[in-house]
Amino acid sequence: MQFGIFTVGDLTEDPTTGKTETEHDRIKAMVTIALHAEQAGLDVFATGEHHNPPFVPSSPTTMLGWIAARTRTILLSTSTTLITTNDPVKIAEDYAMLQHLADGRVDLMMGRGNTGPVYPWFGKDIRDGIDLALENYELLHQLWRRDSVDWEGKFRTPLQSFTSTPRPLDAVPPFVWHGSIRSPEIAEQAAFYGDGFFHNNIFWPKEHTQKMIRLYRRRYAHYGHGTEEQAIVGLGGHVFMRANSQDAIREFRPYFDRAPVYGNGPTLEDFSRDTPLTVGSPQQVIERTLSFREYAGDYQRQLFLVDHAGLPLKTVLEQIDLLGEHVVPVLRKEFAIGRPAGVPDAPTHASLVAARDAGTTTVAP
Repeated sequence: MQFGIFTVGDLTEDPTTGKTETEHDRIKAMVTIALHAEQAGLDVFATGEHHNPPFVPSSPTTMLGWIAARTRTILLSTSTTLITTNDPVKIAEDYAMLQHLADGRVDLMMGRGNTGPVYPWFGKDIRDGIDLALENYELLHQLWRRDSVDWEGKFRTPLQSFTSTPRPLDAVPPFVWHGSIRSPEIAEQAAFYGDGFFHNNIFWPKEHTQKMIRLYRRRYAHYGHGTEEQAIVGLGGHVFMRANSQDAIREFRPYFDRAPVYGNGPTLEDFSRDTPLTVGSPQQVIERTLSFREYAGDYQRQLFLVDHAGLPLKTVLEQIDLLGEHVVPVLRKEFAIGRPAGVPDAPTHASLVAARDAGTTTVAP
């Protein structure tokens, strides 16, 4: 099972000091966070993609390429690649290039985004969001698997005998996760292609998460990719830790109250009760995360948000240290207990190449 962190790259005032990082400092901090995650023994670093304030990561492949040059083991991913407003041809080329530069340590998560004004900035209509996600990914899927593509769809100009370059490393495309919080169409899409389904498990109660994952698992089996238990599932989570739970709550409360995605809503206590947000000791984070398996089944990837809402870099690095030293080793051990032998590990470039060579890869046409 893979454990890592994801960032949304927000640029938020620290409510305890009144200071806001510059864009330059925030971008550099995200790189530092990724490097520290590798040093702490985590498996994955993922960045979001945003084109509006208060967020800075508008070019994930640029950032991940820079990080790839300075790391050796950590897998580099996205917590959103906007399949709706990006051209599939550019996605195919950018991430294939990154895949080569990172020697295969790359996968990505497709998402529609949740900011309405972004769509017209890129010549799109948010009312077409689902249709754009479905059509654009169908084209991307072909671009990575066919040397010559003829294409005609609703949302872009036709292609005739088009070859995207560079071709994927070892003729094996990066593994794709489809991220969605609320759209069954995206769970269906992930199942159809035999790709991964990532439910960013930070806003919704467990009953909703369970419903979406069950849908994906059933449809994955329906399309002949394997059993329901073999479907590839990832979950998000948001944590803040101190040795003493009361210290964690006291320190994190002002950040929660002013957070771009939480502020002016439910209280910290209500949100912690009704969603997977965990603010407390490392042991509490372990217990809450282990409980995810009760409603999600055995899954492959767990990513934590640790740098949101203006937290200073020093504090974020401390959170990563707590994950690496006290939380993830226990989770690795406990999640392995009782894990059925038929449940696969999270795909990597090496495992996908091996499956291809063994003739065991199952994908939609």
